[in-house]
Amino acid sequence: MLYMLLCYNNETEVLGWTQEQDDAVMGRLSVVHDRLIAEGKMGPSGRLQGTTSAKTLVKTQAPFVVDGPFAETKEQFLGFYTLDVADMDEALAIARELGVANPGGAYEVRPLRLYLPGAIAAG
Repeated sequence: MLYMLLCYNNETEVLGWTQEQDDAVMGRLSVVHDRLIAEGKMGPSGRLQGTTSAKTLVKTQAPFVVDGPFAETKEQFLGFYTLDVADMDEALAIARELGVANPGGAYEVRPLRLYLPGAIAAG
């Protein structure tokens, strides 16, 4: 079954990491990533750019676009993982493992129903 792990963290803290801190976190995450890829359980994943580069389309009768994310929250949506695992328990176990490698924040785990696979290749 497919699951999405939605990654939330305090963007100010994450963007404040030194290159060495960021490399250390990514190195720890890569250990988990490599295992999941080898097991055929990890699909596309992404790390979003900062919210200052975001635009939000507000859906009204005449839709309009505003700068940045619409929600004012302590933690921002910073990335995602797509997993193909047996059940929610396995998805949560992976979220816990990623949480050990990545300080702070939260992982929201949701079942995913893929209705359109798309045609964009990673690159």
